[in-house]
Amino acid sequence: MRYIFFSLLLPFSVVSAPGTALSAEYQSPSALNQNLTSKPTDEKFYTEAGRLVQQQINLIARIEQALIEPDANRMRAVGGQLTSQVKIVEGFLHRQHKNSKTLCSSRADLSRNLSPLPDQLTEAQAQIYCSLDASSQELLKLAPMLDRLLSRRGELALIRQLPLVTGERQSDPVLSLAPMQYPHLEKLATPFSTWEPHLPNDNLGTQAPSSDLLSLPVQVIGRTAKTAIANYVPPRQPAIAAPEASLITLATAKQILTATRAAFPPEIHFTDPWENAAILERFAYDIDPQEPQTYAKFLKLPRTGIFRVLQSSVYQRPLNTLRNRLQPSVSDRYPFPFLGDAKEGFNPSLALQVIGKSFQLVDQGVDYSFMVDVGDVPLEQLDERLQAVASPTREFLLNYRPPQQLDALQIEKRRFLTGKGQNWNQSQVILANAKAELNHTYIVRSLQFQLPENVVSGQPISVNQPQQIHSSDILLAFRPVRRRSDGSYTVLWRVLNQLPAPQIED
Repeated sequence: MRYIFFSLLLPFSVVSAPGTALSAEYQSPSALNQNLTSKPTDEKFYTEAGRLVQQQINLIARIEQALIEPDANRMRAVGGQLTSQVKIVEGFLHRQHKNSKTLCSSRADLSRNLSPLPDQLTEAQAQIYCSLDASSQELLKLAPMLDRLLSRRGELALIRQLPLVTGERQSDPVLSLAPMQYPHLEKLATPFSTWEPHLPNDNLGTQAPSSDLLSLPVQVIGRTAKTAIANYVPPRQPAIAAPEASLITLATAKQILTATRAAFPPEIHFTDPWENAAILERFAYDIDPQEPQTYAKFLKLPRTGIFRVLQSSVYQRPLNTLRNRLQPSVSDRYPFPFLGDAKEGFNPSLALQVIGKSFQLVDQGVDYSFMVDVGDVPLEQLDERLQAVASPTREFLLNYRPPQQLDALQIEKRRFLTGKGQNWNQSQVILANAKAELNHTYIVRSLQFQLPENVVSGQPISVNQPQQIHSSDILLAFRPVRRRSDGSYTVLWRVLNQLPAPQIED
């Protein structure tokens, strides 16, 4: 059995319940071993047992998260918390009955007569008692695995030395004047060799409308583009999969604890960390459940939808941090709304983000879009001919024709991104972004292409093997109807017209 000092562990979250406080904080062994000879009351038993069950549940959730994250500090923290939790449960079980193996093994073997219950335990309490013992022993199997995984995490990030047992400070053996740096387990460990420069995207030119809109790179297809740093290769993010044996062990312990919750009195409540995490994630990235009901009348119209436009920083990994590339990103979990029917893997979407204080259409490859703010015009009043929009804006949105050459498409995309080189005799510059305003309607012309992989990668193409290119030209409108404190918007959208698909001749 391993021992660690509780002062080095991360605190557990506090969970409160009506009628009974199920604190998830660990108690010191001295507090848990008080009154060893006193006979506990039912209320005291259920309170303490409920707290331990909640701690076990929370610990399982933390271990599951640590298994798939590259952070070494998180792995070290759950390893220490596991050892501490096992010792606390052992102390509780010993106070109720001196030999847990005898009591629980005889009750688990149906072919033998059940041993008599201790005087202070009822049938329900005995079930809780044995479930705590079984789940604790199950989780203890993870201790050597967590140690091995911690050493693997040490290949990705710096694992600093823990403080000494007695708490005194130790100097570095080489630099005696430099104090030893100890880890803060609640913070991310410092990755090895992940220096990433923060560079503006100069590919868009120096006269762009706003520096906030230059944070996303523009891919150049068909020719070599200069980079800000010669021969710079971004660090490859790690791929981490949780060991199958650990997942089975965690699932078994979770199943034991879930079954034993029914043995507690009804006034004892438990929180589900997985459910809470899902609720918090939806709160951070998704629309509220009542919003589709609020706009149900509009959503009954054909080719309409509602989604949440997030800040661009949500989709970007912070510099010099590690991310498990096997885990789905925010854009994978909450994709942009699709505008039409998928065709051989091609499905146009509304790639809309908030960058700074503007809505920005973030298109990949040679895809490009442009938008116009037409003011407070209800979406229901718009039709495919844009009769509610003043000319010449209406004429440009309807009559614009994209080029049919690959290089010309990329030049056209830069024009809408930067506003430079536009010769359409418009009274205003047409851009791929517009200032975000509540209850304003924005009309978008979106052109999207599915290029073959060899075209994107720059490989030679044989003239005897024609390449099939799927494309779309969609006229749509969106309207922000709610702004949140984090800068995101709830947006209603509607497809107004499906124009003829553009072609690339070369």
